[in-house]
Amino acid sequence: MVAGEHGQLINIAYRLLGSLAEAEDAVQEAYARWYALPGARREEIASPGAWLTTVTGRICLDVLGSARVRRERYVGQWLPEPLPGHGESCSDVAERVVQDESVSMALLVVLETMTPAERVAFVLHDVFRYPFAEIAGVLGRTPAACKQLASSARRRVAAGRPPAAGNRAELVRRVRTAWEDGDIAGLVAVLDPSAVMTADGGGAVGAALRPVEGGARIAQYMVAVAQAAPGLVLEERTVNGLPGLVALRAGAVVTVAAFEVADGRVSRIWVVRNPAKLGAWTPQGVP
Repeated sequence: MVAGEHGQLINIAYRLLGSLAEAEDAVQEAYARWYALPGARREEIASPGAWLTTVTGRICLDVLGSARVRRERYVGQWLPEPLPGHGESCSDVAERVVQDESVSMALLVVLETMTPAERVAFVLHDVFRYPFAEIAGVLGRTPAACKQLASSARRRVAAGRPPAAGNRAELVRRVRTAWEDGDIAGLVAVLDPSAVMTADGGGAVGAALRPVEGGARIAQYMVAVAQAAPGLVLEERTVNGLPGLVALRAGAVVTVAAFEVADGRVSRIWVVRNPAKLGAWTPQGVP
């Protein structure tokens, strides 16, 4: 039954779009097109799953093209929508996304640097192992051209991959402790001197409009934010399959932070504060 394809399609669309809401919209549109087909036409389709994948891929390709224009008008930095770990209170859509290396914030950010065609070719081939002959049907290009697109995307991923990570969970714990204590020296000790922090407030809440560069500057910024917002509670949570932090106010998640580490220190921090991107972190049944 085509309904059984929903989870796979959500997994593909989230990796292509970096947004749960847009992924769900794309998949719903694909199903709408399926059910709009005459019954005789549906019966002629040997693999409904392959048909839905192709249509979902094409819809995502169109969304990616228009997203570039929308993000030029976005207030501040645009980051992918973060996912809570499975088993935590979150949306049904988030629960359907398999959390592995391909949903890490680091990879999703690299995917944002690709052309829409590169992103589709890479996700469908390297992540989901679709053959280039099928990807060609999504992109409207030859299998050879799709292979070249995936190869180009692979080089971008390799260039953005940091050295050996170290104990990620322990480093995140140290960030939390130093942040709670207002310990600038403690934060500097755990941050790489050339670390970069990127925040996404979407213009709806306060956030640095440009990336904050340098471990010392990030430490000062983090402590200043904590001092200006008393009452925040920090918790260690799974963010896109990896150890991260969330900040809660009155029990509601208001900030989600994902981390990349290299050579035993935190090298990148991605902070999502835009309320529109935190819906998956709201317990089901709570508005």
